[in-house]
Order: sequence, then C-alpha cells, then structure tokens
Amino acid sequence: MLRILDARTGEPVAAAPARRGLTRIEAYASGLDLTALRVLLTADVLVRALELGGTPVWTILTAPRRHAELRTAATTLAIRPFEDGRDLASGLGEAQVIHVVAENTEPLPSEGPLLTVAPAVWKAPLGSAESPRTADTPTAGEAPAPGSPRDHPPLDLSALPSLLSDPTALRLALLSVPRNMEARLDDDRLGEAAQRLARWRRAVAGWARQPSRPVPDAVRVRLRAAWEEDLDLPGVLAVLRDVESAPGVADGARFETYVYADRLLALDLARDLGSLA
Repeated sequence: MLRILDARTGEPVAAAPARRGLTRIEAYASGLDLTALRVLLTADVLVRALELGGTPVWTILTAPRRHAELRTAATTLAIRPFEDGRDLASGLGEAQVIHVVAENTEPLPSEGPLLTVAPAVWKAPLGSAESPRTADTPTAGEAPAPGSPRDHPPLDLSALPSLLSDPTALRLALLSVPRNMEARLDDDRLGEAAQRLARWRRAVAGWARQPSRPVPDAVRVRLRAAWEEDLDLPGVLAVLRDVESAPGVADGARFETYVYADRLLALDLARDLGSLA
C-alpha cells in the first residue's frame, strides 16, 4: 500500500484509504518556475503510483498565473494533463483528496493530506545574463497569488528553453533528489542525467535482443517498497542501478525490470529499441 507523509500531522497516511476508491490529486502552482514544475512532477508520479496499484485518480491543477505556459512546460516534461481547478464545481465522490504543494505555501489548502515539495533551484552558468523579471514576479500593484510559496528563488524565464531542451534529462535530474530536499540543478547535473539516460537506453535496447524473463521477485519487491514508502524515487533509481550490473540477472529480466519501473518514472527508457544493428 502506498503511504505518504502528511505534512499537516507529520504522520504517514494511506494515499488510497478505500480500495479502488477514487482519489483526487490537486496540485498547486503559483506561477511558472522550476519549483512549480517539480510540484507538478511529484503529483504526476503520485498519480502513476496509485494507478499501478489499481486506484482510479482524478487530477486537478490550481494555478492563478501563467496557466497555459505551465501546462505547456509540464507536457514537455511528460507530465500528464491536469484538469483546470478553476472549473471545479464539486467533487465526484472521491474517497480522499491529496494536496501537492511547494514548501512554505500560504495559505494552505483545507482538509486532506498535504504532500509538500522542496524548492528546485537553477544555477545559471557564470557570466550568463540575469533578468530581474521572472515568471513568478507580480506586476506593479499585484498581490501575491494565493497558495504562493515563500522564500525560494523563482526561475528566470530566459533559462526555461535551455532547461526544457532535454526534458527527460531534467525529469531524471529532479526525480534523483529526495522530495524533501532542495534540488539544486546546473549544467553539470543535467549533463550527468543525460549521460545516464543515454547509457540506460542503449542497455535496454541491447537487453531487448535477448529472450524475455520476468522481473525477479526480489527486485519487484524492492521497487514497490521504494515507491510505496512516501514516493522514494531516488530509491527506485538505486534499484535500477543495481540491476544494471547485478551478477546472475538475465538480460531479459533486466529489460523487463526497466520497462516495469518506467511505467512510474516515464523516462522513455525503451526509446532506442530497434536502433542497434
């Protein structure tokens, strides 16, 4: 059973208390910045984890500013579409509502477990130009948006195109950092993520040429134990690193393991199938 840490109480709670009961996931983003994208990514992975367990999910996005641009950036990051919270008239009889917000968000949503996400910060290369205007900066006389996180640096819009030029590498870089820790990204971090993705995709394409084997029971247990324990995505990635070189694991089983985990991670690990001679 997937359990998450409820930031309201500091206690773990079941993400889907009613078996097969509808769960609503509502993500809150104050504008277009890297932390907002990390919030949406966390909500996306939570939805995928619940669906893997057979739980139906209804996803809502509440974003007072730059809603269209945020949706476009999220789609580029392989984040599945959310319904617009502004069109939310009433519930659908959901068993539980989980709110996914940035740390220090004020005011907090009412009722339901609260899943908080630490800031994500982009460190621009030395010598790069900085813009004083960001996506999350209110115009003159404009009040801060409700549900806005405090005390984290917003993303300079000029950095967004380069960050999204390799969206899967950005997705992997964000997933590699525990949700409760600040994700400090720079060109080196993104480069490392891109290299790991390329290596894994080549490996998956090679393993696919061997006879298929089931995911080893012990590996499946480790994967599910990681993502069902408060969405420990770095733990899931650690299992994949172990399987990559573990002795005694058939290549066909490595292939099935990576494809299985990618249902959660959405890193397109099987992209290069058929590309090897």
